[in-house]
Amino acid sequence: MSVAAMEQTQRSRAVGRAVRRRSEFLIEAFRPPGVKPRRRVHLPDRVPSTRLVDSPVFVISTQRSGSTLLRVLLNSHSRIRAPHELHLDSLRVDLGADYVDGIMDELGLARQTLEHLLWDRVLDHELQRSGKGVIVDKTPSNALIWRRISTAWPNARYLFLLRHPGSVLESMLARHNDFTRERAIDDVATQIAAVDEARRCLDGLTLTYEDLTAEPERETRRICDYLGVDWEPQMLDYGKQEHGPFKPYFGDWSENIASGRVQQARPLPSAAEVPAVLRGITRTWGYPG
Repeated sequence: MSVAAMEQTQRSRAVGRAVRRRSEFLIEAFRPPGVKPRRRVHLPDRVPSTRLVDSPVFVISTQRSGSTLLRVLLNSHSRIRAPHELHLDSLRVDLGADYVDGIMDELGLARQTLEHLLWDRVLDHELQRSGKGVIVDKTPSNALIWRRISTAWPNARYLFLLRHPGSVLESMLARHNDFTRERAIDDVATQIAAVDEARRCLDGLTLTYEDLTAEPERETRRICDYLGVDWEPQMLDYGKQEHGPFKPYFGDWSENIASGRVQQARPLPSAAEVPAVLRGITRTWGYPG
């Protein structure tokens, strides 16, 4: 085979791999709400891992579900580092040239594998910088990539944070005054479907925003038990700890979170206030309606 023919074959293979990766991403991103996976994902308790961070913790939630409150409560623990949102799904690897794809493949390092190495290094960097032993990432978009996360970290642990879907919608409309109600409903429905699917497929601890605000000590004790650390009363006084900036893309930046105190959840919306598309999941999650 001539050199030109070999190069053409390599280019064709690289294009084929790129198309397959693109197709897999689109299938995951646009899975219709309500479509269930064929089976629950059962992962071994301890899978041999080459990760620098073997068992990170991921909060799986929608936007406007109180994940920033959960973050600062956890970050106030002497052994738990819960930084601002990391947006790992936006950290991507650019191989720079077509031929590098094939070179990395020969090393067993497809682009997605390289991205997972990068994500792992970011978590390890933050753990080393903090001097703590457990790291928690609370980025809401993690709900949309839970399959990748469970592949990248077979030993990951999960906190499923739920909130009444009608309250999530109300909060989203209050925060994003440029959203139409139709767009907000669509966004909430998509995110809730992703959270619900992850919760049905992965093992983890489920809690609700309403319980967290009503009984913060009880709920943080439950989390500490799950994570294998002793509960610390300083967790409830998060305003005395340093948590970094509260601003867009880092997490919630409202007056409530900046107050340094756990605020009571707003009253639940009535059934009539909840859009029809959200009523089924509202009942499934145990809320009235």
